[in-house]
Amino acid sequence: MRTILILSALAIATPLQADEMDGFTPLFDGKTLEGWTFIVKPDKEGKRADPKDTWSTADGIIRCTGKPNGCMVTKKEYADYVLKVKWRWPAEGKGGNSGVLIHVQDEKYWPTSIEAQMLIGRAGDLLLTNPPDARLEVDKTRQDPKLERCFRRIETKESIEKKLGEWNEMEATCRGGDIALVVNGFKVNEGKNGNLRSGRIALQSEGAEVHFKDIVIKSLK
Repeated sequence: MRTILILSALAIATPLQADEMDGFTPLFDGKTLEGWTFIVKPDKEGKRADPKDTWSTADGIIRCTGKPNGCMVTKKEYADYVLKVKWRWPAEGKGGNSGVLIHVQDEKYWPTSIEAQMLIGRAGDLLLTNPPDARLEVDKTRQDPKLERCFRRIETKESIEKKLGEWNEMEATCRGGDIALVVNGFKVNEGKNGNLRSGRIALQSEGAEVHFKDIVIKSLK
């Protein structure tokens, strides 16, 4: 079994300034993808593309082409934490689909986990990727009628997602089996008593170019 990481206050190189960290530890050093591994969907012949063709870094940013489908996953497991991730869609594009996978359990390109959705227009939805292996108690009134394992975000009167080309921030608080999501300062979703309470963390490649930066985590232990 993998050892669940208890986070320390070790300083790691990051684009963020020290006074902005507030107890958080970077998962991305701003230069390399050290500490991450990759799961890529195989083609019809069972071959897997080189992850370097999908994921790259420059200027403190992770660039994902979106093709093929898959994810980049932390090598270590985490439990009881606050995770922050910034993402944006290229200004010249149309947006698309991606997400943060929480409590990743296996090596599938669509792994058993709980997804904090970043789909344009629906950022903050909660998605159970492989129920019943992934379970979570979520307000049933927000269950997507077209996809039962998807739970729509709490609606607000504000337009919470940024324009194409601008940075959004997802904050996920995971404690025990509970998960709460905040997007750009608005609490948008929560689930209780989930059966997944620890695991790896992943960022998705799901069809469209997307950029990530300032991926940081803070232990709640």
